[in-house]
Amino acid sequence: MSTTVILFSILAIAAIATGVSVIINKNPVASAMSLILHFFALAGLYLTLNAQFLAAIQILVYAGAIMVLVVFVVMLLNLGKESALTERFNPRTGIAVSMGVLLIAQLAIAFFGQPTGYNQLSDKAALNGTAESIGTVLFTEYLFPFEAISLLLLVAIVGSILLAKKQQKESV
Repeated sequence: MSTTVILFSILAIAAIATGVSVIINKNPVASAMSLILHFFALAGLYLTLNAQFLAAIQILVYAGAIMVLVVFVVMLLNLGKESALTERFNPRTGIAVSMGVLLIAQLAIAFFGQPTGYNQLSDKAALNGTAESIGTVLFTEYLFPFEAISLLLLVAIVGSILLAKKQQKESV
């Protein structure tokens, strides 16, 4: 077994464990921290699959920006009445349990079923997730949309600065 397969297996187990920890934890802060660890494990999985750009975006966008929002929401929640948060059996619980059983059945079929032989990747598959290949496509085929979006973001930033200064003058 190669080191990539071993590292992939360790990161996959870590991703599953932290994902289960997000669901099981009753403390929302501990659950949010488990979710951050889950995002880092996913970024490691992307790295083992030679998708460096996706790994970097996973850390920057999800582990960074999205988790800041989640932590702010957790801080703003009024969790004083924890007894009001518990609920009895409802149809959603039954649907969730049946979907879980269906997922376990699908995983059992995938692991213990007959191989189909359709697992060959193309020769260019290893290059698809690299930052170089994404940058090449972005700055050749999609140059105009990229520049249009950058111009749109620049206008939005300038507009927000002008609105903030206008409100600041009115309040003084």
